[in-house]
Amino acid sequence: MRLTIGTSHGIYSLDERLGNTNPKLVLPCRGAKIIIGTSSSILAGTATGIYSADAAGLDWSLGGLQGYRVRQIKRTADNDLIAGTMPAAVFKSSDEGLNWQELESFTAYPEAQTWCLPSDPPRPAQACAIITHASDPNRLWVGVEVGGIMHTADGGAQWTFGLPGDNPDIHTMVAQPDDPDTLFVSTGYGRFDGLAEMVEGNAGVFRSTDAGAHWSYVWGGVTPRYARPMCVDSRPPHALTVASVPKPSSRYQDEGGAQAMLFQSLDKGESWQSLCDVSHTPSSVNFSTLTPNPELAGGVLVGTDNGEIWSVSPSANWDQLVSGLPAALSIHAH
Repeated sequence: MRLTIGTSHGIYSLDERLGNTNPKLVLPCRGAKIIIGTSSSILAGTATGIYSADAAGLDWSLGGLQGYRVRQIKRTADNDLIAGTMPAAVFKSSDEGLNWQELESFTAYPEAQTWCLPSDPPRPAQACAIITHASDPNRLWVGVEVGGIMHTADGGAQWTFGLPGDNPDIHTMVAQPDDPDTLFVSTGYGRFDGLAEMVEGNAGVFRSTDAGAHWSYVWGGVTPRYARPMCVDSRPPHALTVASVPKPSSRYQDEGGAQAMLFQSLDKGESWQSLCDVSHTPSSVNFSTLTPNPELAGGVLVGTDNGEIWSVSPSANWDQLVSGLPAALSIHAH
């Protein structure tokens, strides 16, 4: 297995097939939040635009959206690319990311004027979560932190707006692989309505079985509730894995550590089991990125805020693959 790892200070490559144990820095950059790949190329969204590389992920060049903070990239059913940025905007490319066209109707939506990260002072919102429909290239869902979920059924000509559990703090969204109208979203504490964020039902994981028209809370009884990284396995039983922490600022430098946990569901969120072993219950390091392990159904690759990469099995066996990197932000396993 080859790993291309996006971090806060560059992209690293590790090829386990060659017996390598020390990742090689292949691209100095900032904020490599997302890495996706095909059989012939790899794309990375960073704080300064989109970089592209060959399938090995060793030779990189800066491509489209130069100067944009790219937070997400997804491929549509007809092979176009959709990118989300900070400040929150959505772009489309039909030439593998060389040229991009903004979907201006997205930022023209009335609610867009209120989107922001509620810090002091407020910071721009980010389009950090995207779902592309498995068979219909015109259907997109875009999650905004902090704003809500925007859905289009016509390729971006018109949009509808929704809030899972009235929570606009959207972090990650995935679709059930064998049922593309079943959606999951992880949420945090950035509410605008004054509700107590940490109370059960107000933050965590929500599920929709009707393409986002209605949402139900599926994080009942699970703590901590601030949920961010999430991934779903394309192989049956389509394991859904989510990492959570007590508060938005949880990190390994905190006194007592991040207090992070890792949970997995095999029944579309009806029930959850901890994937943490004894030494990670709770974890002193924060789990900052997740992706399915292509070599093990139900297994996940976990990146941490102190620069570790772990392989975690469905039976909660932890195997450290990498350490000593900057904070891990994304993992592409190929």
